[in-house]
Order: sequence, then C-alpha cells, then structure tokens
Amino acid sequence: MLIHLVLDGTADGPLGVALDVFAAAARVVAAGLAPSSGPAAALRQRVVSHDGAPVRSSGGRPILVDGALSLRGLGRGDIIVLAGLGATTEPRIDALLRRADVVRVVELLGRAAARGVTLAASCSATFLLGAAGVLDGRAATTAWWLAAGFARRFPRVRLASGRMVVDAGSCVTAGAALAHADLALALLVRCGGPSLAHLVTRYLVLDERDSQARYLVLEHLRSDDATVRALERYVQRNLARQLTLQQMARATATSPRTLARRVAAALATTPQRFAQRIRMARAVQLLETTDVAVDEIAARVGYADPAAFRRVFRRELGCSPRAQRRGPRPAERVSPPARAGRAAARARG
Repeated sequence: MLIHLVLDGTADGPLGVALDVFAAAARVVAAGLAPSSGPAAALRQRVVSHDGAPVRSSGGRPILVDGALSLRGLGRGDIIVLAGLGATTEPRIDALLRRADVVRVVELLGRAAARGVTLAASCSATFLLGAAGVLDGRAATTAWWLAAGFARRFPRVRLASGRMVVDAGSCVTAGAALAHADLALALLVRCGGPSLAHLVTRYLVLDERDSQARYLVLEHLRSDDATVRALERYVQRNLARQLTLQQMARATATSPRTLARRVAAALATTPQRFAQRIRMARAVQLLETTDVAVDEIAARVGYADPAAFRRVFRRELGCSPRAQRRGPRPAERVSPPARAGRAAARARG
C-alpha cells in the first residue's frame, strides 16, 4: 500500500500528481492494458495525516485525509511517501523541523523504518527523512537549491544532488518540486513493475528524466555571500580562459583556503566546480538561443578541447550539448496502439 503522509504546507501539485500516477496505474491494470508484477494491494493508496485531522496545503487549501497514520499492520511492501512542504530556504527548513507536528512525524518515520516500511520523500520533505536518521550512510538527493544546506545538516548522507531520484533500498528520495512525479514513477516500478510504469508515463505524457543537474548550474543565484558573488563576476569576465584556484583567490581578495571554505559553506562545492557550473550555464544559454557550433561554444566558455567540454557538460547537465540544444521532441515519442490509447483514455476518465 502507498500511504501519502501530509502535513500543513504539503504542496498541492506534487501530491496530486502522485495520486494520479497510482490511480492511473490501477485503472490501466483493471482495464487489462498491462499486467502488474506486484499484488493488487500494492497499488492501493491512502492519504493520512499524523493525527487524522485535515491539513492545509502550501497554497492554503484544505487537504482532507482518510485517517491518521497508524503503523499497526505496516511492514515490508508498504510505502510512506511525503511531498515537499513549501520550505524553500534554510531558515524555513529550520522552522519546519522545530514544528511539533513535524517532530512527531520524524519520530514515526524512524519507527516505520524499523518495521521495514519503505520511506520516500521529495524536495524539502527529504529533510524529515534526514532528521529521522534513516538516510545516514545512504545516498540521497533533494531539491537542488537546498543541496548545500542538506549537506551541512546531514554530513553522514551521501548527497547526489544532481540526481532526480535516488533509490537507496528502504529509502527513496527525489529532487525539486515536481520531481515528485519522478518519485511516484520510481515507486510504481517497485509496486507494479517497469512495464506498467512506462505505460503510465506515456499515457500521462510525463517526461522520463533521471537528472536535475541542469538546474544546478543556477545554484549560485541563491547565494548572498559577497565572496561567492565576487567570484561569479570574475569568472563571468573570464569565461574564455581557465582559471586557477590562486587566480580566483586573488580576484576575491582571499586566500585559496578561505575561498574554498566560503564556496563550500555557500554551495557545498569547490571553487573550480563552481566556475565550471558558471561556464556550463553560459553554454546552455548559447545552445538554446544561438546556432553557434558546439566546438565554438566550447572555446567561448574556456575549453580548447571540445571533447573535454562535452565530458564536463554531460557530467554537469546529464545530457550532451546536442541533446540540450534539440530539447524534448514530443513527436519522436512512440505512440501506443490506437486501441490501447482509447482504452487508456477511458480508464483515466
């Protein structure tokens, strides 16, 4: 069973998308369009709060629930999933984790994990899993703009901030906001198998993505650290040449060690990697707004070797420069058979 655990501040959209993914899967299976590799109960879902009372969404709308979270009868094969909670900054995360209802939920999550229940969360809700200690020693992801704060708060978690979804066995985490759709699909793979998940993806016209790395290149825009801003300006003025750590330190009136510490504190990365992200952000802009050849773009952002540029681009963005320029092409998607498409439409209601 999939249990959507909601609290005050739960995001409307991600919750609704996850409900739709599993509802569509159940209807597709019931219509005979695809088999499920798991038991029928695996596709059942409930919406609960910690005490059974309705909550208010991040948009201020009431969310009605089916009851209170009860761990009685839950165990392996059951999943508790939390959507993002509208906490977009570190101060808001701090306030969120001090709330009495959140403290109670964190305690319940720890107990659920001990029973073998799979825990899943996206965006800011990943901080609740971190606070419960269930991510210690595991890989996880979170919203790209919260990655630095997550890394500082939970140093024992192996943060993979470029990933859209990280499946660490008994814990599954996803990135920003509507990455909750990707989380729901990953959970559907567990509950119903990859074929069912792929079919639901096609019928709901959801993109299949595995990376949020392309958004990380903008992470520095959230920093108000004067040194980071100075470094950004210096790199922007010198995009066409590679810069050493010593040069960046001199430009920001710091020592290499101080610069590394300030960038790590603000962005959980190194000055060199930060400079690469700025270069990749410029490369993305050129790819999406001009017809300049990829090799020329590589030179403009400081890479004399186009092959090296392509390697760094793929590592940072999760795709090739050519794919970034082309973007998604819906017409290239393989359409399901007409009969199945009509039946799926009826199943969706």
